[in-house]
Amino acid sequence: MKKIVCLLAFFTISVSFAQIEKINNYKYIIVPDTFEFLKETNKYNLNTLTRMMFEKAGFTVFMSNEQLPPELANNRCRALYGSLDSKSGMLRTKINIEIKDCYGTVLYTSEEGISREKDFQKAYYQSLREAAKSFYDAGYAYVGDAASNAYFQQGQAVTPPTVPVTPVAPAAVAPATLLPAVAATVPGSQLFAQPIANGYQLVDTTPKVVLKMYKTSQPDSYTAVSDTKNGVVFKKGNDWYFEYYLNDTLVSEKLDIKF
Repeated sequence: MKKIVCLLAFFTISVSFAQIEKINNYKYIIVPDTFEFLKETNKYNLNTLTRMMFEKAGFTVFMSNEQLPPELANNRCRALYGSLDSKSGMLRTKINIEIKDCYGTVLYTSEEGISREKDFQKAYYQSLREAAKSFYDAGYAYVGDAASNAYFQQGQAVTPPTVPVTPVAPAAVAPATLLPAVAATVPGSQLFAQPIANGYQLVDTTPKVVLKMYKTSQPDSYTAVSDTKNGVVFKKGNDWYFEYYLNDTLVSEKLDIKF
């Protein structure tokens, strides 16, 4: 029995490694604004959380309605397409992370994340976190440009297929409210916003980059990544806030940003 379990574990690890090896040649990944199983733009902030998951793994991520850099806009086969697949029932919510190439071929499927929470938002968050564990463990690491291998053969350029992107009317991106927020303010921490591709980096007086903010479809609302945290930065009234989860508790930090 132990041998069978060990063989199954070895087989699972081998398959996962083979899958992740296929996507290591890609730098970019595009995430849809709307998942088919929810049919509402950024429902439960799940699309934003999926973006942050891929950013944490090391991808350069764009939402499907964002402006793309020229090298990607001119050849969408330089990007992968990440999404979630849900096969949920009355008692359980199930999520797999799926990554496809521009032809629609599935290159990677995560292990299934399962939640028995009755609240839909909590259930989707929990099942996504569970599915993300296997994705992080697989160890994505960008090693080169897939376009040079997949679409240029013997010096002859192969025209990649056209991947239509249907514009989606932007919807309000509200900060997640899974649990009550714990307010936190960093006094005297003046941060300076420096433009980068698709957003800003926030630099303190050291100077040190403490946070990177990436544009969403909504003005004054950004996904945000630091060395240790992933969350959202948004403007409320005249103030800016950085919200993220710490041990399943939503933390809200007030930021002093100078643009």
